[in-house]
Amino acid sequence: MNRPLLALWTLLGHAACSQPSAPNPIAAPLRELPWAQLNFLHTTDVHGWWGGHLQEPSYSSDWGDYISFAKHLHDRADADGSDLLLIDTGDRIEGNGIYDGSDPKGKFTYGIAKEQHIDLICSGNHELYKKTSSEGEFYHTVPNFKGSYIASNLDIYNPETGKLEPLASRFKKFKTKNQGIRILALGFIFDFTGNANNTVIHTVDDTVKKDWFQEAIRDKDLDLIIVFGHVDIRSHEYSTLFSTIRKVQWDIPIQFFGGHTHIRDYKIYDDKSVALESGRYMETLGFMSINGLSTGGTEERSPESRKGKLTFSRRYLDNNLFSLQHHSGKDDETFPTDHGLSVTAQIGLARRALALGKRYGCAPSDLWVNRRPYPHEESIFTWLEGLVLPDQIQQSARIQKGSKALVITNTGSMRFDIFKGPFTKDTTYLVSPFTSGLRYIKDVPYKTASRVLRLLNSEGPILDMMTEEKVSMTSPEHLAAQVRPEMITPKNHEGFANHGPHAQTPMSPNDQGLTPGYTTKDDAGEDGDDTLHSPIPFYNVPNCIQSTVGFDSKEDPETVDLMYNEFIEKWIILALEYLGETYDESDTLSALDGKSFTEIITDWVKDNWDVEGKTCP
Repeated sequence: MNRPLLALWTLLGHAACSQPSAPNPIAAPLRELPWAQLNFLHTTDVHGWWGGHLQEPSYSSDWGDYISFAKHLHDRADADGSDLLLIDTGDRIEGNGIYDGSDPKGKFTYGIAKEQHIDLICSGNHELYKKTSSEGEFYHTVPNFKGSYIASNLDIYNPETGKLEPLASRFKKFKTKNQGIRILALGFIFDFTGNANNTVIHTVDDTVKKDWFQEAIRDKDLDLIIVFGHVDIRSHEYSTLFSTIRKVQWDIPIQFFGGHTHIRDYKIYDDKSVALESGRYMETLGFMSINGLSTGGTEERSPESRKGKLTFSRRYLDNNLFSLQHHSGKDDETFPTDHGLSVTAQIGLARRALALGKRYGCAPSDLWVNRRPYPHEESIFTWLEGLVLPDQIQQSARIQKGSKALVITNTGSMRFDIFKGPFTKDTTYLVSPFTSGLRYIKDVPYKTASRVLRLLNSEGPILDMMTEEKVSMTSPEHLAAQVRPEMITPKNHEGFANHGPHAQTPMSPNDQGLTPGYTTKDDAGEDGDDTLHSPIPFYNVPNCIQSTVGFDSKEDPETVDLMYNEFIEKWIILALEYLGETYDESDTLSALDGKSFTEIITDWVKDNWDVEGKTCP
């Protein structure tokens, strides 16, 4: 290790990688990696969690640890003549202070991300919500991953020329390093409609009809087609891609990699085609392997025909040093690489530069996004609805002058749990990273305003329109559960047992001694997770919640100010129109002097969970 790097690492004061404040991983029973002829490491929906989880031992490794891990697996592949490819399927931004707390946003993110060699990479929807973030892809991520970034259905108006052009190459054909496996790779985003107007997303249905696509998939000199993208693996888009390719290549293996829904999942299309989705927030490193592929050969190795039946295997790795060291055959001394240590130090310096460890308060208890039903005293939505929004809105000038308000926000605005203990600057971005604030329409007839919430939460024309436009008011995980009802825990489920400071979960007699975590059931069974865990409940929540401010919920005032999260403004106006009241954007006003939703939460924490003179456990 060189002296500057050693000095940086000594400054961080951690001997085995991970961020210095990260908790030590907990030893747990592990399943082995199904190493094979062609192997993959897959990340998706990282959302800026380059530093790992600093309050959860199971996911405490950082991007530097991932770099070291990938290096060890590459060495293994080179030693035994197999191959390893790394894939990322988008949403690398929004959701962590390293991205959201910097000015300009992405100041540290692009430099950290590019330190990992990634063979195939694409955009997610979060990269496209704003003109600035999509131009961040154009100016930084695409050149940083030149030749690896694929945009099969995504265009951008070139900020230099104003001309519409593909963000990156439509496809890639290449051969693997050690065996010369001939691969066609296609990279997609789902049929997203919420992008800024400097980008254009072509639907998958339209893309598969393009001449370039039809020509590419007809190549006969291929051993494998990889379709990767920011797409739910059980979506219409991937079904269309599978059926289109299979019609012209009836026998070729097709490997899909997905993203967007924030869950672990694996789908079997047929005996030669499967799909993997690998979770969220650097909690999961997806591992995929294939045996039996034909090869194109290299200068050192002759081509080989397909051998017998193809075998596909998957594993979802908990992202912590106990797991990563085990799977790479390393220990505290041999696992860290110079490159990994350097990136870990880089992440630590970014966190300190942004003061992400600054404490705003001390959370007295855990508050959960989906581990508790709503309403529940430990539900983050009950806390938001009953305390945060009423307390903060009560301070507004109109309420102080006697106005009354109904305040509606979508549950998707809350992205992560709050753990008992320090509530830091970083926590604000983990919980709610979005810059949208509250807006309102004044003096709406109460009889109409009081019916809006039900219209947003129940089946009807508004939800039908949202489904058609691929828009969701709730979190990606809950969106995924709509087509995976087995994910949802019944509301009457009981029997919570304490498993330490950050986890309470239902237990069965066979779970004793296991830490709570992912217990994935997918098309291949229940053995996909590398770490054996006791199960964690997952409860459904509504699209939106509502607070009453300035009057008792039993009252029926004549009019109210209808306040709402700016993100759902279109749907609020449509709901009012459906109920017989016509408004447009010109009728809306900014609430609380334009404070963002993140700032509203932060101010409440400072006022109510103050840490001055207190020790935060």
